Amino acid sequence: MNLFEGELVRLTHLQRDDLPAFKRWFRDYEVQRWLGVDPVVPLTDEAEEAWYEQASRSKDAFHFSIRTLADDRLIGNCSLFGISQKNRSAEFGIVIGEKEYWGRGYGSDATRIVLRFAFDEVNLNRVYLWVFSFNRRAIRAYEKCGFVHEGTARQTI
Repeated sequence: MNLFEGELVRLTHLQRDDLPAFKRWFRDYEVQRWLGVDPVVPLTDEAEEAWYEQASRSKDAFHFSIRTLADDRLIGNCSLFGISQKNRSAEFGIVIGEKEYWGRGYGSDATRIVLRFAFDEVNLNRVYLWVFSFNRRAIRAYEKCGFVHEGTARQTI
């Protein structure tokens, strides 16, 4: 089995051609509300381009595009970032921007691929994430993938 291939999706390197989809997702209020992105301040083309350039050069992160196996459709992106070799830890982030793929296992499949990579290839001991307490669907998906609730950051947005 390909290291970056699951049952529903495969992960690929970010490509500049992916940026228009990323911009569309991060300008969509329904997507933004789950991510904590400020909907009052729209993501500019320059900001997205700067993020892409930084992500492409990052030495302490892996950023991936998520594509369906069935038709190679770009549906989201995910990252393993803030990697600390000393602590053998990293933070995980994911967005499924194509809403028709929400709740159908695509995000969980991508998460499992990244976790397998993190533990087996990068030799990490701990991967953590932040999620809004009202995002019950994501919390259930993360728990199915092995994440454990360790605490709540109260009065935090």
